Amino acid sequence: MLFRTNFHTHSNYCDGKASLREMVDFAVAHGFTALGFSGHCPLPFENTFSITDYEGYCNEVRALKEEYKGRIDISLGLEIDYIPGMLEDFTPLIERGGLEYTIGSVHLIPPQGVVPKDGNDLWMIDGSRYETYDEGLMKHYGGDIRSGVRAYFHQQNEMLVRNRPTIVGHPDKIAMHNRSRYFKEDESWYEELALETLSLIHELDLICEVNTRGIYKGRHPDFYPSRRLLKAMKQWRIPVLVGTDAHAPDDLLRTEGAFEYLASIDYPTILSSYQRR
Repeated sequence: MLFRTNFHTHSNYCDGKASLREMVDFAVAHGFTALGFSGHCPLPFENTFSITDYEGYCNEVRALKEEYKGRIDISLGLEIDYIPGMLEDFTPLIERGGLEYTIGSVHLIPPQGVVPKDGNDLWMIDGSRYETYDEGLMKHYGGDIRSGVRAYFHQQNEMLVRNRPTIVGHPDKIAMHNRSRYFKEDESWYEELALETLSLIHELDLICEVNTRGIYKGRHPDFYPSRRLLKAMKQWRIPVLVGTDAHAPDDLLRTEGAFEYLASIDYPTILSSYQRR
């Protein structure tokens, strides 16, 4: 079962490499039936990856949705970072943009007990450089990986309870730049934290994405969530939606065997859209 849809998609309104139209035209040319845009949400500090022209982004997605009607279903979404003390309530962005769906993600983690003022107060666990991960871990958590990972999962849990995003984005991305250096993903303390978050996703009846970007970018050998965690999720029947986290047109095709893997473990609920039938 291979769905030609993608709902984790970025453009040059944020850190993507192509225009919205270029992404749509590629999707149409490759037989996609639906495409959702989920640019990185505006943030209250200077950075190189988030949307600055939010109204322009929302208006252009809506215009393309109307223009391509009958050829492809286009949805207006946003990947929203939950940051304690800085961006906690998704509602204003949802209402201001007239969003159809949200992806709730954690990329930026403040030190425990600190109300962040800007990006310098946040541990960036994403990006292309593992050195940034290492530097932030040392600066904000004194190199204590267990405290940092615990803060990451607890921050996700807060986001899920407070905002109930349509889709939960890459829930174990904290493992990406770890590269098995600081911890192993089968260590009991780590598994307990990850499973607590997955259990909450189940309790709240949310959709969890299976994100493939780490594999095709050569940053991580597994999906988010990992194969190990997907096997646990199967028991809870958590609905999943494969997303390529596309930042360029070619990325839309990079499902990296996710559908085949899910079929191989008889995963019970694989969705083609965030709109459940």
